[in-house]
Amino acid sequence: MPVPRATGRFVRTAMVAGLITVPAMVGQAAFAAPADKDPGFARLATFPVYLNSAEDQETVAEISAVSADGKTVISTDSPGKRLGFTDISDPAKPKPLGTFALPGEPTSVAVHQNYVLAVVNTSEDFVNTSGVLVVIDLNTRKEVRTIALGGQPDSVSVAPSGKFAAIAIENERDEDLNDGQLPQKPAGFLQIVDLKKNPTNWTLNRVDLKGLAKVAPSDPEPEYVSINSRDEAVVTLQENNHIAIVDLAKKKVVKDFSAGQVKLSGVDTEEDGTIAQDDSVTVKREPDGVTWIDDDTFATANEGDYEGGSRGFTIWKRNGEVIFDAGNSFDRLAAAHGLYPEGRSDAKGTEPEGVAFGRFGGKPVLFVNSERGNFVAAYDVSKPKSPEFLQIMPTTNGPEGVTTVPSRDLLVVSSEEDLPDDGIRASVTIFKFGKDKGAFPTIRSAYEPGQKKAPISWGALSGLSAVPGQPAQVVSITDNVYTPTRLLTIDTAQQPALVKSELTVTKGGQPIGYDAEGVAARATGGYWIAIEGDGTAAKPNMIVRLDAKGAVQEEIPLPADVAANVTSNGLEGVAITGAGNSEQVWVAVQRELKGDAKGTVRIGRYSVADKKWAWLGYQLDAAPAGAWIGLSELVPVDNDTFAVIERDNQRGLKATVKKVYTFDVPADLGVAPLPTVSKKLAVDLLPLLEADNGWVQDKVEGLTIAGNGEVFAVTDNDGVEDATGETVFMRLGQAKKVFKPGGNDNGGGTGGGTGSDGGSLPLTGAPALLIAGTGAVVVAAGAALFLRARRAKLRFTA
Repeated sequence: MPVPRATGRFVRTAMVAGLITVPAMVGQAAFAAPADKDPGFARLATFPVYLNSAEDQETVAEISAVSADGKTVISTDSPGKRLGFTDISDPAKPKPLGTFALPGEPTSVAVHQNYVLAVVNTSEDFVNTSGVLVVIDLNTRKEVRTIALGGQPDSVSVAPSGKFAAIAIENERDEDLNDGQLPQKPAGFLQIVDLKKNPTNWTLNRVDLKGLAKVAPSDPEPEYVSINSRDEAVVTLQENNHIAIVDLAKKKVVKDFSAGQVKLSGVDTEEDGTIAQDDSVTVKREPDGVTWIDDDTFATANEGDYEGGSRGFTIWKRNGEVIFDAGNSFDRLAAAHGLYPEGRSDAKGTEPEGVAFGRFGGKPVLFVNSERGNFVAAYDVSKPKSPEFLQIMPTTNGPEGVTTVPSRDLLVVSSEEDLPDDGIRASVTIFKFGKDKGAFPTIRSAYEPGQKKAPISWGALSGLSAVPGQPAQVVSITDNVYTPTRLLTIDTAQQPALVKSELTVTKGGQPIGYDAEGVAARATGGYWIAIEGDGTAAKPNMIVRLDAKGAVQEEIPLPADVAANVTSNGLEGVAITGAGNSEQVWVAVQRELKGDAKGTVRIGRYSVADKKWAWLGYQLDAAPAGAWIGLSELVPVDNDTFAVIERDNQRGLKATVKKVYTFDVPADLGVAPLPTVSKKLAVDLLPLLEADNGWVQDKVEGLTIAGNGEVFAVTDNDGVEDATGETVFMRLGQAKKVFKPGGNDNGGGTGGGTGSDGGSLPLTGAPALLIAGTGAVVVAAGAALFLRARRAKLRFTA
C-alpha cells in the first residue's frame, strides 16, 4: 500500500527524546504558476510547544526567532510569561529545551549574535504602559540585562549589520473604550537600541512617530518593524493605516506615507455558511507584518484591524509606490485548498498577518501567513511587480510568526492558538526546502492567482462514493458547516485530486442545508445521503434519496424505536447494494444507542421495496482514556462484505484509532435480538495521517472503492472551525490488495431471531466490487460500477 512521501518523522512523543496617493489595485493578474518539477518546501515536523513545559498548561508560540547557527528556535509564550526553546539540530526531530521565565508577557523576540532579545509587556493597563527588553545569553540561558523601554512593546528586529535593534512601542488601544476608536493616550513610538559589543553598554534612542498619519496623528500605534542592510527600519502603524521609514543611524523618520485602501471584488463578505466569492468591498489595508525584500522594496501583510484589512499582501517601493497587490487571490487560494475560514467572511477573511523573506535555491522568496486559514503561502519575488506563486503550506491554528533560516534551507512557523479542548495545541512547524515538496495538497480545486473565475470552494468532506460510469471519479458531500448541502465530484486521476464540479442539493426547488454525513451514488442515477440528527424530533436522523440533479425525492426517517434512542452522534455512513426491487440502503450509526451494550454500535439495512429496516451490531475497539470511538463510514466490498472506518475523536499526539475494518454479513443468524458481527483489520490509517508530519487529523470520514478498483479515504476538516483545516486525501491502493476477496478470516456472527417485519429479511443483489484475477470492475445491467453478484440468501434481524 503506497504511503505519501515524507522527509521526516512526526513528533509524537517528546520525549524520546495620506501623503502619497496609493493605487488601489496593482498586478492582480500578474502571477505565474510554478512548474511541478520545481523544488519546494516539505514539512519536516510539527512540534507542540507544551512539551517545553506541561501538557495541562496553556502554552503558545506566537513569535519565533532562530539562533545564529540555525539550531535553536526561541518562541514567545505570552500566557506563560516565558520563552520556549526548541532544539532543531535535527529539524525532523525537534526536542524540547525548556523555558525562560519573564517579568511579563513577551510580545516578540529576536537574536543578535549569541544574545536573545525578548521584549516584554509589563503594563498595568492601557494607560499606564510599560515594558522591558530582556537580554539573555543563549549559551548559559541566563539574563544579562533588563532595559526599561518606556512603553508597551510589540515587535523587535535586529539590523543585518548588527549595529542596531529597533523596537515598536505600540501602547495599544483599549478595544472596549469607545469601540476602540483612536486616539487613545499614550502614543506609541520607536525605540532604537545601539548594539555595542557588550550589552551593558547598549543605549536607547526614542523616535517620535506623532503627526505622520491622517488617521489619529496624535496616537501612532506602531505594530511591526523590519530593517534593511542600509540600517533603515520600515515600521507599520496598523491602526493608523500608515507606514514610516526610519534611518536608525540618524534616529529620524526619513519617509512616511499612507498604506491606502484597496477595492476588492470577488471576495466573500458574509458569514452565512456559504463561501460565495462574488462580493465587492473597499477597505483600508491596515498592514501588520512587514519585511524588506531588498533595500528599496518591502512587503506588508494587510491583516487589518478595526477599520480594514485587505485580505492579502502588498509589495512596495521605498518611496511608497505600490508595485503589486494580491487583491482577492490570497482568499481564493485558501478556498481552492479547502482552507478558507468562512466564519471570518464578515471580518477579514484569511487575515494575512506575518511575512518573512529569504533566499532559497537561488530565488528570493516571500512568505505570507494566514492567521485564520492556518497556512503560509510562498512566492518567488525575483520580479516584485509580478510575484510567482510557489506553494501553500498548512500549519496548526493561528500562525503568527514566520522565520527563514536560509543557511539550513529551513522555514519556521509558530502558531499561537492553543485549543486543548479541541485537541489542537500551539506548535512550531519546520519546513525544509529541497526536491521534495511533501504531500500537501492531496486535494484541491482548480485555481491560479489572477484568474477571473473563483475556484470551487470546498471543505468538510463527510463521505465518499464511487461515481457510476466514471472509473477515476468519486463524489463527496458537505456537512452542516456549510449551507446549502453540496455534492462535489473529485477527479482522482489527477494528483493532487481535483474537485472538478459541484451540485447543490435542493428540496421543493430551493437549496437546502442538511447535516449530511454520508453519500452513496445509485447505479441507476441519483444518490442516497445519510443525514445526522441531533437526537431531537426537530432534527431527526434520516436517509434521503436524491435524483441525478440533487433534488430531494424522499426522506426516510429511522424507525421510531431506534430514533428514540439515537444520541447526537447519529448516522455517519451510507451504502447501497443492489438496484431496482433489490436495492438496499445500509447505514452506520456512529455511537451506541441508548440501551445498547457499551461499545456496540448499529449498522442498519433499509429495503427500498418493502420499506423495512433491520439491524446488526458492530463491536468497537476499546476507547483510549478520555476519548470515544465510533464509526464514520460504510462501504460495500463484495456481495457479503462491508468495510467501515472506525476512529477515535483525538487529534495530534493523542490520535490512536484511525482504522478500516471489514466484516461479513452472517449467512444464517440465530435468535439473538441484535446479532453482532466479527471484524478484521484491513488498513491502519494512522501512519498515512502522520506521514506528512502535520497535526494528525481526527475525522477520517470518507472511504470508497472507485470504479477503477482504487480505494480512497478522506478527512473532514470541519470547515477550518476549531480545526487546523487541513484535508488529507489518501490513496490506499487497489481494493483487491487492501481488502481480501471473500471477506475476513473470522467472519460470521452470533445470534439470530426475527426481523422487524416479523420474519426474515433476505439480502439480494449485493454488489461485487472485487474481481479476482484482473481486479477490474464490470459494468452490467446499467450499473456502471457494479457486477451483479449471485443472490445470496442472508438473514439478520432487528
